[in-house]
Amino acid sequence: MHDTLRGCLWMTGAIASFTVMAIAGRAVSLDLDTFEIMLYRSLIGIVLVVAVARMAGTLGHITRRRMGTHLLRNLFHFSGQNLWFYSITVIPLAQVFALEFTSPFWVMLLSALILSERLTPNRIAAAVLGFVGILIVTRPSPDTLEFGQLTAALAAIGFAGSAVYTRLLTRTERITCILFWLTVMQATFGLICAGFDGDIALPAATSLPWVALISIAGLVAHFCLTTALSLAPATVVMPIDFARLPVIALVGVALYAEALDPLVLLGALVIFGANYGNIWFETRRRR
Repeated sequence: MHDTLRGCLWMTGAIASFTVMAIAGRAVSLDLDTFEIMLYRSLIGIVLVVAVARMAGTLGHITRRRMGTHLLRNLFHFSGQNLWFYSITVIPLAQVFALEFTSPFWVMLLSALILSERLTPNRIAAAVLGFVGILIVTRPSPDTLEFGQLTAALAAIGFAGSAVYTRLLTRTERITCILFWLTVMQATFGLICAGFDGDIALPAATSLPWVALISIAGLVAHFCLTTALSLAPATVVMPIDFARLPVIALVGVALYAEALDPLVLLGALVIFGANYGNIWFETRRRR
């Protein structure tokens, strides 16, 4: 019970960090494009990862033996993160977070293709129900469908691909190695994409704290999520993660005067139900 409570507390840290990252991303988007945000965020991330690894004595965990897998993992993550940063500037935050919750369904499908994992009936049912939730959130029609909804959905696919290749890497690589190549490769991709037009904007003095906050919040969020899952069952942790949606919806109302859309909340509830149902079935099957 003690570990379960600690896992829940770590999960609240992840929710707070993801929320802070969304707010900071919107603030800095007035000064930098998504590629520049990724560039500066990753440069700060390199410093943080190396500093923490040096203090923890884990620099020796960094290897170059699976660079191809690191590359594929970070291409997915870079694409997903850029699409996410764009989406939070053009559609309500609640829509972005609701569509982001579809990532586990894409993980199931990609795992079958990449990791040869079996698609069980409950996984297929969860994916179908999740797709119904997507339709409720986006309500695709010429009058209601927005480009930002498409980019948010594609961001979820990018995060799913990153998760699948992360699972592959964790079989042989340590967390310091994965985070180091994450920040280094993301900085390289950001430099190439931001400099493609020959013009890389330097962050204004007022934007630097926001960029640093994005970098710190991103690393802290994933650390909190990983720690929470190591302490408490997924069936306990993941429902708490759903609290991100009402939290970010209220942030959107308070800071950006975004309207609360009942259908977005309903669609997110359907997506959450599909996620939770699949986790519950998987847990019982393993037992």
